[in-house]
Amino acid sequence: MGEATFVQVVTTLDDRDAALALARSAVEAKVAACAQVGGPIRSVYRWQGAIEEAEEFTVVLKTTAAGYPALERHLLDRHPYETPEIVCTPVLAGNPAYLAWVTAETGQ
Repeated sequence: MGEATFVQVVTTLDDRDAALALARSAVEAKVAACAQVGGPIRSVYRWQGAIEEAEEFTVVLKTTAAGYPALERHLLDRHPYETPEIVCTPVLAGNPAYLAWVTAETGQ
């Protein structure tokens, strides 16, 4: 296993329909091969000096490492949060057929 060619990207939104719309828009734009929306989850975090709690929905998107900048830009342009969580994790290994499909679906 060498340098990651594929990545998994996570973000969260406070509305299921908005999470689904963001997932769909990323796949339609071919900046992600697929996206899963899960939740609700309960998030606890510090924001502007106060401890907050919120119900959120997780969106997990798959793309190539080379395609990450375009996916990040897509998420930042469409995300309703002032400072959205966008975390990119390298995929070091996976089903070769699946990874070939990710490549094909993102045009990378």
